[in-house]
Amino acid sequence: MKDLVANQLVKYLEKRGIRHIFGLCGHTNIAVLAALSKSEKIRFINVRHEQIASHAADGYARVTKKASVVLSHLGPGLTNAATGVANAALDSIPMVVIAGDVPSHYFGKHPHQEVNLHADASQWEIYRPFVKRAWRVDRPDLLPEIMEKAFTLAESGRPGPVLVDVPMDIFSQEIDVALFERLDLNAKTIHKPTLDEGVAAQIVKTLGEAKSPVIYAGGGVILADAAQELKEFVDHMGIPVAHSLMGKGVVPDDHPLVLGMTGFWGTKFINDTCRSADYILGLGTSFKEADSSSWYPEYTFNFPPTKLIHIDIDPSEIGRNYPVEIGAAVDLKQALTVLNRVAKKLYPQGKKNTAMEEAIAKARAEFKDSNKALEESDAFPMMPQRILADVRAVLPRNAIITTDVGWNKNGVGQQFPIYEPGSILTPGGYATMGFGSPAALGAKIAAPDRVVVSLIGDGGFGQNPAVLATAAVENIPAVFVIMNNRAFGTIAGLEKAHYDTTFGTLFEKDGQPYSPDYAAIAKAYGVEGEKIQSAAEFKPALERAIKSNKPYVLDVTMINNPVPTAGHWNIMDIYSPGKKVHHVSTN
Repeated sequence: MKDLVANQLVKYLEKRGIRHIFGLCGHTNIAVLAALSKSEKIRFINVRHEQIASHAADGYARVTKKASVVLSHLGPGLTNAATGVANAALDSIPMVVIAGDVPSHYFGKHPHQEVNLHADASQWEIYRPFVKRAWRVDRPDLLPEIMEKAFTLAESGRPGPVLVDVPMDIFSQEIDVALFERLDLNAKTIHKPTLDEGVAAQIVKTLGEAKSPVIYAGGGVILADAAQELKEFVDHMGIPVAHSLMGKGVVPDDHPLVLGMTGFWGTKFINDTCRSADYILGLGTSFKEADSSSWYPEYTFNFPPTKLIHIDIDPSEIGRNYPVEIGAAVDLKQALTVLNRVAKKLYPQGKKNTAMEEAIAKARAEFKDSNKALEESDAFPMMPQRILADVRAVLPRNAIITTDVGWNKNGVGQQFPIYEPGSILTPGGYATMGFGSPAALGAKIAAPDRVVVSLIGDGGFGQNPAVLATAAVENIPAVFVIMNNRAFGTIAGLEKAHYDTTFGTLFEKDGQPYSPDYAAIAKAYGVEGEKIQSAAEFKPALERAIKSNKPYVLDVTMINNPVPTAGHWNIMDIYSPGKKVHHVSTN
């Protein structure tokens, strides 16, 4: 029996459990769209720009912990999506990108939108630097096997995106359905490597005998769905937990042994505790530059004399930035399961760390007190600390927050409590402006019963305002809080501090601060919108927005003050050698 490739592809995705596909039409993929129109199981999320599709798919995958699917047109469609796909790659998010391409019988003739300056029909090579693998499907009978490999590779080992590039004529060819049906017999999940009990005992004994151990958790713990196992280990062994930006929320921020985020935007107490540790157990982290204060030993981590035990699914990360005493390339959920079992054998009564709990509680109280006046300020434009405090007060514990880059990301990492693992979605490795609002769409589609709020700057929101069209048409009730400082604020503060100018960073017209009326823009798209006029208006407006169960924009003018920092970033030395200059306010 034969059927069109496009029809069989959709049936394969249905069997795979795919329920949503994010994308945009083009002449190379309408055969797939036609097949999707007949599907009763898959909902196509239609966007107005491919970067929105890939960021939304990224947010969706972070919540479902399964590979998401993006459908793209060739050429400009594929390159538009590239930024979001690269963002997913650097944050290890599983994704399968299916892209149409020029007809296979026209390779090299330069048909409409072909990329062929260095090789014929070579658009798929554009993705090679950042996807785990890029396939071009040269024959229809190869597609079934490639699709199976694509999902397996995206979700196994260190997760990440893959590309399946399909010449448009192949979508319209017939294929023996048996080639797809035989895949039904193939396992769709693969067992992951675990930790040897002998190595686990060595690790537990080392940590149990250490004087001042610290667990350093990265986003890999959340990707491995190992947060509960980590909390169990922390509770039993009494070891404090610091985390990277991507590891925020891996243990609830109100847990008595959570230190907080390290590095450039970490507090002095957190950085000093990590720096003075005799052993650090690194879990699912690559010790990125901002998290590690550009690897300067006087600020956050000091290896040696501190000794490192490093567990990660990706062996290339172990020892990349710091020397390792014990390294293990295994799945973190499996590893922590074994570590918990061994810890309970070696230390059946567990271990308490009352002194550290008291020190953490004291440091939290002091930081909260130092921020109190800003969190309660009635100033308008609003203080960003007040915005974050009001948002946290309104949201339920399990609400999902998405951020962009700038104050929203850095401030949230430093001073916004997250209470449920995986409920903060932020662009880490690629730090992509424009991520926050599309990611909120994907998150809300994946978790329709949870409140989803996007904290995003006016610079970031202005990059992809067409996200509102999709929110309106698909009725996706995410709330977009635009922290509007009328600037690319973080960069403005850097430029002002080091060069005494804000050229190219502030949004101005005739020398005055300028901003579009984003609430009016929202209404033009058919989305509810409010422009906040005073600090007192914001909190009740957010409560209304959440209660409405509709897509909603809140445009909140705020002061452009930098997030306070206690760590270091090498760019400061590049701008102003030897001067120890950081950011300044541009307000």
